[in-house]
Amino acid sequence: MKVAVVGCGGMGQWHAQSYAKMPGVELVGVCDHVMAYAEDAAKKWGTAAFGSFEEMLAAVSFDVVSVAVPTFVHKEVVLQAARAGKHVICEKPVALHLEDAREMISCCEENEVRLFIGHVVRFFPEYAQMKQQIDNGHIGKVGVANARRVGGHPGEARSWFMEADKSGGVIVDLMVHDIDFMRWTLGEVKSVYGMNKCEGSMDYALVTLVFESGAVANLEAFWGYPGSFRYAVEFAGSEGLVRTDSMSAQSLQIRKVSPKESGAKVVEIPQSPNFFDPYYIELEHFLTCIREGSDPIVTVHDACKALEIAKAALESIRTGKVVLL
Repeated sequence: MKVAVVGCGGMGQWHAQSYAKMPGVELVGVCDHVMAYAEDAAKKWGTAAFGSFEEMLAAVSFDVVSVAVPTFVHKEVVLQAARAGKHVICEKPVALHLEDAREMISCCEENEVRLFIGHVVRFFPEYAQMKQQIDNGHIGKVGVANARRVGGHPGEARSWFMEADKSGGVIVDLMVHDIDFMRWTLGEVKSVYGMNKCEGSMDYALVTLVFESGAVANLEAFWGYPGSFRYAVEFAGSEGLVRTDSMSAQSLQIRKVSPKESGAKVVEIPQSPNFFDPYYIELEHFLTCIREGSDPIVTVHDACKALEIAKAALESIRTGKVVLL
């Protein structure tokens, strides 16, 4: 299967690396409007570099494209790829607005290509294991869940993250991971209440979700955290507790400093001898779905629901009231 990557920042580099290592997959090209980023990725992973998606489409043939451009450009690139007959793997969030997401889905359906959204948390082994424990009833009926995801502000590496109308802010871009995971695990959300403190390079949010099952989840996300990136999740049930913490779960921790020009500061990947790369697992899964015509673990409908809940949190922050879904 021939694949290409649009966008060679932190996530695009990771996609390119994954494809370059994947059996049965050929990375035929990468592109970025900053040619130096494209050339850097092409040199690392042994492929061709292009300065625009149009140029890449004209020069090389491929079946699937990874869209790893800034969120506010997702719709434009996905529509272009779909009309060119390419299957699309797009980074989360699906878009900034639900109407854009629906247009992307319709265009892919009209052109008979698949669309996948990279809600990668579902592919983290510890998250998948937590859901399995809950599904198997090992902790009984879940009453309360807590999630925390914090790290430095990605706007320090890419200025567009600082603009809410381009990134969606910490809720749409970062907390959306935990929104999707909680809905996957606990079912449909009934109501949303949010609080936010955004000032300079600090963007902090606390959102409470009440589910139709009666469970309550408190989600915390923080850009501008003075420590290193970390995440933690806990579910309390009638018969027990299940939790994970990225800092305490590793017997040995390894951290690497990446050059600023690599764009790696935008996304920090855990490094540990017992770490299984969730991005590789995710991309391999999506390609298998294309080959076999099977359904993915996370669907475009799931991605739209996560965005809908994130937007409800923003509405709650704006009005100071609970938003009912």
